[in-house]
Amino acid sequence: MESGACRLMSSSLGARVICDNIPGLVNKQRQLCQRHPDLMQSIGEGAKEWIKECQHQFRHHRWNCSTLDRDHTVFGRVMLRSSREAAFVYAISSAGVVYAITRACSQGELKICNCDNHKRGRASDERGNFDWGGCSDNINYGIKFAKAFVDARERMVKDARALMNLHNNRCGRMAVKRFMKLECKCHGVSGSCSLRTCWLAMSDFRRTGDYLRKKYNTAIEVTMNQDGTGFTVADKGFKGSNKNELVYVENSPDYCIMDRAAGSLGTAGRVCNKSSRGTDGCEVMCCGRGYDTMRVKRVTKCECKFKWCCAVECKDCEDVVDVHTCKPHKRPDWLT
Repeated sequence: MESGACRLMSSSLGARVICDNIPGLVNKQRQLCQRHPDLMQSIGEGAKEWIKECQHQFRHHRWNCSTLDRDHTVFGRVMLRSSREAAFVYAISSAGVVYAITRACSQGELKICNCDNHKRGRASDERGNFDWGGCSDNINYGIKFAKAFVDARERMVKDARALMNLHNNRCGRMAVKRFMKLECKCHGVSGSCSLRTCWLAMSDFRRTGDYLRKKYNTAIEVTMNQDGTGFTVADKGFKGSNKNELVYVENSPDYCIMDRAAGSLGTAGRVCNKSSRGTDGCEVMCCGRGYDTMRVKRVTKCECKFKWCCAVECKDCEDVVDVHTCKPHKRPDWLT
């Protein structure tokens, strides 16, 4: 009994030390961290995933979701502006927490939750009847915890930015739920599928990332109502609901040149595509400053053959390719 009490005390003390040393947490988040230290590990793993997804979605964009070392905001001063980039980051990070917690529940990594046990009995879809079975992802628990943890900071203040963040956090959480899919296993003679056992599973996180990237493109500019309880769309001609849309309050900088105050790293040195007319094209990416071209040797696998059994053997082939990078911003002569 005594050793059990000691272990509990040691575990509690360990959680307190860990949670007290995570920068940027508000009191409510710190309390949740101390109560559920195993969940924090899942959130940490989830953070790597949503940051990677953010960088994938914006790899051809002037702002490319660059992270800053030793900065608890991860993205630095760019998050201080209530821009559409901030809207996307809040949505994708909230989605990432939902995804990580839900996955950890289903994999039995957490004490507080497991599979969704509400999915029981018989149900039907367009293919006919099926029995609920297997392990349905507990998306509702993931959403519930993400809302309590992620929204805690925003509930401390009541201003336009806090309302914007809460709105975009919700959009991110709901995006994960939107892509839940039914997975089934067939039973019956020769796999005839006369009987099916099904469960609900989350789709790959890429689908959430793609969806939120589209929402970034169509994000809506808003202003706070006079009573401070909601938003008014800035475009008076807007018809429809902004409930499932990302919202922002301030226009974005152009991210062309380094501006520490705005959190812009600029595009000097970024690789661009000479033949593209899109955001990855040299004209757009380099903001009209031009680009440098460098010839580099590239080694790729070629002439691959299947060798019995069971390997693929390839040759290393060398070719020379042109790599284009944006020229740096030229300071006016009177400044040099």
